[in-house]
Amino acid sequence: MIIKRIIDRHVESYLHGDSYETFYIWGPRRSGKTTLLEKLSKELGIPFFDFDLQTDQELFVPRQDVLEKLVSTHKIILIDEVQNYPEVTVVLKLLQSKFKVKVIATGSSELRQKAGKDFDTMAGRFHEAYCLPLSVQEAIEAAQIAPYRQEAYFHELKDKIQIFGAYPEVYAKKTLSETEKIDVLEKIVSTYVLKDVINIYELRNEKLARDILTKIALQLGSEVSIREIASSLGANKDTVSNYIEIFIKNYILIPLPSFKTNVRKAVSENRKLYFYDLGIRNALIKDFRDLNLRPDKGGVFENFIISEFEKQRRNTNTKLSMYFYREYGGQEVDLVIEDYKKNYTTIEIKSQSHEKLKDIFPLPHTFCSIGPDNFFDEIQKL
Repeated sequence: MIIKRIIDRHVESYLHGDSYETFYIWGPRRSGKTTLLEKLSKELGIPFFDFDLQTDQELFVPRQDVLEKLVSTHKIILIDEVQNYPEVTVVLKLLQSKFKVKVIATGSSELRQKAGKDFDTMAGRFHEAYCLPLSVQEAIEAAQIAPYRQEAYFHELKDKIQIFGAYPEVYAKKTLSETEKIDVLEKIVSTYVLKDVINIYELRNEKLARDILTKIALQLGSEVSIREIASSLGANKDTVSNYIEIFIKNYILIPLPSFKTNVRKAVSENRKLYFYDLGIRNALIKDFRDLNLRPDKGGVFENFIISEFEKQRRNTNTKLSMYFYREYGGQEVDLVIEDYKKNYTTIEIKSQSHEKLKDIFPLPHTFCSIGPDNFFDEIQKL
């Protein structure tokens, strides 16, 4: 199944535009970044450089004679896993300032931290976009479903993504059995989510990393206490906090902080944490049952909606922030969306349409409820 990604439109616009600023594409491993570069490489008739390979890194040194040879052959340069060679930011600045070369570089946004001041000096001189697990919008556009079948398809798609997630190699391969999908997801967890991150950051304990993610996976929709996780695992609180931040920076976890108002009714200091991909979450807890058999289906649906809003926000570069809100009395608003003009939309996420609604947010706002029947339309309004 060939799926045209939203990121493809951003790339096409960049390639046909006048800008020669570096175009970064951020996202987790296995989300389709390499596939994108492979497709561009074939279409444009140029190679791409894989910075997982030392030999490819060595082609990019900050010397004019070396770069002149590079740009004499390539007016468009494609780089994969750019965060593995943070020194390349110096080269990219030289390519931008001295040569008219377009550069598309994919990887983890941890390049910002690894390159430090060298990346900071590029501020305002690069473009960025995201390649994440498939969004509902991308899946629907690829399916090209007839209007009279759309309602049934939306429900089928919603359930499929909540169980097996939307990593391209899981979602797009229609020939995979459920057992094969689970095998792929377990490989992604073991090889890319855990081992890869452990190696990149030179962490000491892969089992602790898995245990932390599993604890979070069992708390969907609830506030996550780092202190409680550390205590239950016999680990240091700062270590647990560090691991969680790494998973956030590598697009495994989505943080949802508590919204604070001037009237100081919100009391939580903890965050909620959700998964970009529910297939990864379900692989961690080893539960791929149908949703109607699961006691956690409310939390799973909440994660599904939060992740779709987050993917939509990043895919469209919409300027807004997301929170949850909780009062002293314990009442909560599942999602508060704040734009840069301080306009607020509050959202109640309900896996069952008959659940009672509440509207407790203290500031002027627009209120809506999202359930299984209207989730796509509401997400598209973002």
